[in-house]
Amino acid sequence: MQESLFSLTNFILVLSFYISYRAFQNRGELEKWIFSPYLIKKNQEYYRFLSSGLIHANGMHLVLNLFALYMFGNMVEMFFYAQFPNAGRTLYMLLYFGGMIAADIVPYLRNENNPAYRSLGASGAVSAVVFSFILFAPLAPMSFIFVPFVQFPAIALGVLYLAYSYYASRNISDGIGHEAHLFGGLFGLAFTIIADPSVFASFLEQIRTLLP
Repeated sequence: MQESLFSLTNFILVLSFYISYRAFQNRGELEKWIFSPYLIKKNQEYYRFLSSGLIHANGMHLVLNLFALYMFGNMVEMFFYAQFPNAGRTLYMLLYFGGMIAADIVPYLRNENNPAYRSLGASGAVSAVVFSFILFAPLAPMSFIFVPFVQFPAIALGVLYLAYSYYASRNISDGIGHEAHLFGGLFGLAFTIIADPSVFASFLEQIRTLLP
């Protein structure tokens, strides 16, 4: 069976929806799975690096993350299958769940003694997938989710997104995990380039077509 016949992205979508729905119905499960650096350090509950990426704060949070994963995940999955016929599945899973973990490393180090800090959601993992897509297809048209009729090259929105995430992580306290977005996206770039350095050469060649 070819890898492309089975979508890991769709499996992750269903799994995330199911576990998030369970957490909506059972506050005890949400508390058990949520990302808490303090409890991770105190009780060695390292599973929270992954479990917290499968639950969400509310329905809108869930829908936005799953919509973004749906839009980009299957395309990135196919890219990996094409580039790595024998290892595409493994590398795609490492991209997604590695992005989930990488997004929480800095928040963990900064808050391991802070019992009040908690976070949840798949934003870091989804950012890793989106930025992997940008490497493969930097000129693909993309738009802001709430302004779909205005499109820009993927690389332009990617740069703006990283710049805003960096700024917001340092200057804005709005309850959104901007650090997760930033480090998840950076992980997606680094992981994809390390997995296949030729992707970066192709990326640069495509970017050159934008230059006069």
